[in-house]
Amino acid sequence: MLLTAVILIVAVALIFDFINGFHDAANSIATVVSTRVLSPNLAVAWAAFFNFVAAFGGGVKVANTMGKGIIDFEMLRAQGSEAVLLVIFSALMGAIAWNLLTWWWGLPSSSSHALAGGMIGATLPVLGFAGLVGSGIAKIAAFIVLSPLIGMLLGTLLMLASTWTVHKQTPLKVDTWFRRLQLLSSAIFSYSHGTNDAQKVMGIIAVVLFGTIWRDRTFHIDWWMIISCHAAIALGTFFGGWRIVKTMGHSLTKLAPIGGFAAETGGGVTIIALAKLGIPVSTTHTITGAIVGVGSTKGWRAVKWGVAGRIIWAWVFTIPASALMAVLVYGLSRLVVMAVR
Repeated sequence: MLLTAVILIVAVALIFDFINGFHDAANSIATVVSTRVLSPNLAVAWAAFFNFVAAFGGGVKVANTMGKGIIDFEMLRAQGSEAVLLVIFSALMGAIAWNLLTWWWGLPSSSSHALAGGMIGATLPVLGFAGLVGSGIAKIAAFIVLSPLIGMLLGTLLMLASTWTVHKQTPLKVDTWFRRLQLLSSAIFSYSHGTNDAQKVMGIIAVVLFGTIWRDRTFHIDWWMIISCHAAIALGTFFGGWRIVKTMGHSLTKLAPIGGFAAETGGGVTIIALAKLGIPVSTTHTITGAIVGVGSTKGWRAVKWGVAGRIIWAWVFTIPASALMAVLVYGLSRLVVMAVR
């Protein structure tokens, strides 16, 4: 019975990873599609490939942060296998519910923060605030603000540097060069997306396994977790949603290939650097900041700040909304378990 429950929840975690890729496909392809460098079908295939390639060099620091840096893993494990399974199931379902809602609304919210919020909300009924790792949550909260600002800064600087470098060239030459370069920049960003986002689910799967059937083993990330999570997120990206692409690539600001190159490179470099530090940032926030930074180099009015405001409100509500959903799922799940008994 326990093994069956573990397998089911690991499957739910991989479904979340798939939905993460589906939901965040817009982050990976919005700029390369909006600049018409690639068609949507080719763009998602390109992005999915580099999502998977990240399995072979992305590391596992973010996975360790998600597994042990938000909730007190040892305290949760001490509550027994049932508590571990209920908490993780509720966290995943809360995050999935919020992701699907924001996808339906066309809002690029953060899957990273949805999962973090789900873990916080699901943990509170079991362990209370004592079961939360304050320093880890504070780090994630800080980079809700910092990651888009860093992405904005790098996107702006790269746009200015690129514009200065080619200012004597004809528009046709510039457009041709940066259409080719944008294939590289979109690959960098898709690689960074896989590096950061696939690792979150590795950490969740590790909590499930080492908190239940492998309680006598030391917490670590196995190779099969790495491969399966990257495969799931790559498949999700391949089948990704067009709704958010429209918001990110068309509604926020108009991008030429040179702007797409600057935004993707700035966002991708930011995410890869922070992943190496073990910080689970939002790819959505970071690429949005980079796109806004690039757009602002054309003047304040080049960015549609009303759209940006809607996106920011989605950021603000993500953690508390997914936490609330996880609490509700936990309560319902607990009632079901008691009824079955």
